[in-house]
Amino acid sequence: MRYLGLDLGSKTLGVAISDQTGLIASSLKVIRHDEDYNSLVKEVASLVEQYDVSKIILGLPKNMNNTIGPKGELSYKFKEMLEKNLNVEVELMDERLTTLEAEKMLISNDTSRKKRKKVIDSVAASIILQSYLDKNKGE
Repeated sequence: MRYLGLDLGSKTLGVAISDQTGLIASSLKVIRHDEDYNSLVKEVASLVEQYDVSKIILGLPKNMNNTIGPKGELSYKFKEMLEKNLNVEVELMDERLTTLEAEKMLISNDTSRKKRKKVIDSVAASIILQSYLDKNKGE
């Protein structure tokens, strides 16, 4: 079973993919968008087909007090769009602090600031996906 992890931002969509066994998440790519979510859904559909994805894990940005703000509402809407247009289950996963964790990981690997900016969203998506995989081992 293969999973796709997504980190939806205001200008980018970070994408990660699991291995065939569903145990390890890896950064895949960053898709730039201008809030044209219909074309974004088409790109995700292409990835779902290309990698034979069984489930999508979409990051849900929550406030630190566990409430849902405007970005969280956008994730719910994007989830609905994906489910409406793709024949794949989409599950939301709390993504609080994943971008900060990704930043720390990239800094510890001596990744340049310029390179970090290009890959941070896909690294955050891989953290979201890996958290989901670890939480659901053996299911």
